[in-house]
Amino acid sequence: MSVRRTIAAAALLAAAAVTVPAQQATATGTADLPFGSTTAVGIHNTYDPAAFSYLAQALDTGTGMIELDAWTDTITKEWKVSHSNPLGNSNNCVNASTAAQLYSGGANKNLESCFDDIRVWLGAHPQAGPLVVKLELKGGFAANRGMGPAQLDALIGAHLGSAVFRPADLLGKAGGGSYATLDEAARAGNWPSRAALAGRVLVDVIPGTVEEQNPFDTLHTDVEYSRYLRDLAAAGRAGQAQVFPVVHGATSGDPRSAYGDSTIRPWFVVFDGDASAYVGRIDTAWYDSRHYLLVMTDAQNVAPAISATDPTAEQARSRTVQLAAAHASIVSSDWRHLPEVQSLVLPRG
Repeated sequence: MSVRRTIAAAALLAAAAVTVPAQQATATGTADLPFGSTTAVGIHNTYDPAAFSYLAQALDTGTGMIELDAWTDTITKEWKVSHSNPLGNSNNCVNASTAAQLYSGGANKNLESCFDDIRVWLGAHPQAGPLVVKLELKGGFAANRGMGPAQLDALIGAHLGSAVFRPADLLGKAGGGSYATLDEAARAGNWPSRAALAGRVLVDVIPGTVEEQNPFDTLHTDVEYSRYLRDLAAAGRAGQAQVFPVVHGATSGDPRSAYGDSTIRPWFVVFDGDASAYVGRIDTAWYDSRHYLLVMTDAQNVAPAISATDPTAEQARSRTVQLAAAHASIVSSDWRHLPEVQSLVLPRG
């Protein structure tokens, strides 16, 4: 081979390496474990252009969770993706329709474009995942103005399609029929293996920070979606639901007991709160023994605290191992520059 051809070949390999995602650094046998029996790592505020120029770059780290903040713009009937602007987009989503478009083009698109980017990326990396997409509705739903759970489901279904692992998928029994509630299905250990969920997405939704602080909002996202999911199931239409509602905030005991409406409690099997509030304070084995998913956020704040963005690889790895032992399903942080940690998958507990 000529020197010129050798150099050209090396250049092509280097370019390809930029877009090849980190392979998930799974411990022996974790691919065959049920999804609810493993611990993965996630990235907080993944949509932020300051974190990644393109959402696909976050996915390239091999991360097990990304987070999107969305606002219900009831004037334009659009779901805007931004940290603090309810009427505009500030994000790294580019509305790709092919893998080649994932790393080019203008960003600052609506929520459906972020889902399109995820779908296209997964199509190019079918062995990746499963991927949790954590959706924070900053101001909550606005169902009375045409932006409620049904509209969100329609959006997700249209742009993520069959990639979504839905509540109905957890409810279904391998031998036919279905469990009555998500709680019953989870406690029966009905989560598929990680290998079976390759290329799939689980979308969960938490109440937003603005919504939680709004004294005039008396119907928060968690309650609204769980009621909607309960009613769909009662009507035999659970397959319409695309999202898992989340109990937000770390508390001892069964956090669902705080809901006055006991009929929605069995529709929560995903929990999310600060890692430092869980570790050493709450019996997190309770979640693991029931096969509930537990997202531990701000992993860096568990004592002794480490950097929120740039710890050493060993510090981040050790913290992940620590929180896996503490029964986390997802260890969330802003460790954007550590694909060798973002791609970790460990046995839970």
